Amino acid sequence: MRLCVVGTGYVGLVAGAGFAETGNDVLCVDNDAAKIAALQRGEIPIYEPGLEELVERNARAGRLRFTTDLAGGVRHAQVVLVAVGTPSGPDGEADLGALWAVADGVAAALDGPRVVATKSTVPVGTAARLAARLAAASPHRCAVVSNPEFLKEGDAVNDFMKPARVVIGTDDAPAREVMRHLYAPFVRTRDRLLFMDATSAELTKYAANAFLATKVTFMNEMANLAEVVGADVEAVRVALGSDDRIGPRFLFPGVGFGGSCFPKDLRAVIATAREAGAPLSVVEAAYGANDRQKGRLVEKVRAHFHDALAGRVFGVWGLSFKPRTDDVREAPALETVTRLLAAGAAVRAHDPQALPTARAALGERARLSWHEDPYAAAEGADALLLCTEWNQYRSPDFERLRATMRGAVVFDGRNLWDPPALAALGFAYHGIGRPGCAK
Repeated sequence: MRLCVVGTGYVGLVAGAGFAETGNDVLCVDNDAAKIAALQRGEIPIYEPGLEELVERNARAGRLRFTTDLAGGVRHAQVVLVAVGTPSGPDGEADLGALWAVADGVAAALDGPRVVATKSTVPVGTAARLAARLAAASPHRCAVVSNPEFLKEGDAVNDFMKPARVVIGTDDAPAREVMRHLYAPFVRTRDRLLFMDATSAELTKYAANAFLATKVTFMNEMANLAEVVGADVEAVRVALGSDDRIGPRFLFPGVGFGGSCFPKDLRAVIATAREAGAPLSVVEAAYGANDRQKGRLVEKVRAHFHDALAGRVFGVWGLSFKPRTDDVREAPALETVTRLLAAGAAVRAHDPQALPTARAALGERARLSWHEDPYAAAEGADALLLCTEWNQYRSPDFERLRATMRGAVVFDGRNLWDPPALAALGFAYHGIGRPGCAK
């Protein structure tokens, strides 16, 4: 099948390479000429495990190509998949400017019927608006399909190639069969295709992210309560997760969620619900609680050092919003670094992949240094803060850290480390929701 994927971000690039892997002829389009030129040279603009190899293999085979020519991409394709960004606007609503620009470009280039599928996360009702816009601008028939993506950054390639479910929203029977054929190679062992109307498909995407974000936030609030009453949230977490009705995933307490999806999608669905007159009080509470949780680690630092942070040095391990990605959008670590600097402290930062993106996000600042080696970041520090649970941070050489740090304090924002073991080495330990951790 001939495909045009518009947008080469996390969703578009993974989708384009994934569809090419199953033999489709894929043309990826982006209006960022520098990004397209880099992709044509074989340079991947994001860090995502397995993606570089997937792109390189399919580009070499001629199944995956990159261009800035949207009209050429549309004329090439039987199916146009739109995967452009939908960032938050000033009021929290999704900004659909890029989507409408693509729609106008698609309409102008149409030379026959097409299936146009939205993979971007868009508000409820967008498919209907898109169909009306295309119909008004072109005499050629377009079947608009809502096909939201459910990729996890850090495991996006595996999620795409082995999807837990594929949601396809359309009432058009021929378009349904086109999409069934497109996804057939990915669901051979078990049919995971879920067909529904476009409105339900759009809401499904928001509902999934809102639920998972709420689950994370619930556990964070339980952790905060555990500190006050003297319970161990790790024991609570294991017991909760053993209940099949709840399950163990997304129950790990920490310093809050970030990234390109949860915060943005919560803002968008909250705005949609308010406009519809059906406010989502639970989701609104989760969003607000997460904002507060991002400051939790610095609150603990302030309490331990009696608010005397000026002139102190802190090592920070982990800058991306989660492991296995270089994405720092709305990452709790950036909030932590910013607050420490504002209090007059110096920060020595490390991350296995996100140093360039974090540096671009924060800019060059006084008292902020970047380190390729984690032990160099901790050297001379009054305390070490863990913000992201990269595997390489799970079992560091604490004796080496104890010898090179100025202080012997750790703030474990992801509950990775063993408090008794650290105490035996002379460290003061502060985790999230663990005994003795209350501020």
